[in-house]
Amino acid sequence: MTPAAAPTPAYRRLSVEERRSQLLTAALNLFAHRAPEEVSLDDVAEAAGVSRPLVYRYFPGGKQQLYEAALRSAADELQHCFDEPREGPLLPRLSRALDRYLTFVDEHDAGFSALLQGGSVVETSRTTAIVDGVRRAAAEHILRHLDVTDPGPRLRMTIRMWITAVEASSLIWLDEDKQPPADDLRDWLVEQFVAMLSVTARRDPQTDALVQALAEDV
Repeated sequence: MTPAAAPTPAYRRLSVEERRSQLLTAALNLFAHRAPEEVSLDDVAEAAGVSRPLVYRYFPGGKQQLYEAALRSAADELQHCFDEPREGPLLPRLSRALDRYLTFVDEHDAGFSALLQGGSVVETSRTTAIVDGVRRAAAEHILRHLDVTDPGPRLRMTIRMWITAVEASSLIWLDEDKQPPADDLRDWLVEQFVAMLSVTARRDPQTDALVQALAEDV
């Protein structure tokens, strides 16, 4: 007797949100390794296993709309990197946030620059605003961890300068074949955070009080 053929899995139509998520995941994977201008809608369709018209159905604005949606998705993930519970000493909290941030950079590899740092032909004021929103959100998270509700200009500037340093270090880290190891880079960035606050503390009483509180919190 001929063995019965294995049943074919039942086809399940994806919901609108599931299909959109599938397309965004495919686009993010492509943008993670290639500059946006080098990725076509045909590439996204092939990666998702769908037709080009289906991609247009969900993103009628074409590649620009798809890129901006992918950028927002990546931005949301990056914002969550700094969303650490406000429990325990500050510096270990910052270390855990940086671990998540560097994991994101590592997973997106060479596309991190094209995806989040600009320099792309598809960059617009909207994409720039999305990226800047990540920076502002990170600064707000850090201020909340510092229990500061009314930061002065020097403290705000110091924190945003540090966030810029984190971004620049991440890009250089990729150029240097991810050396030093991620945990060394993380510890170095935490030390830079303390050092930058210490320099500002010489000129700003608000920051000086924070530095003294950090010293007691170790």
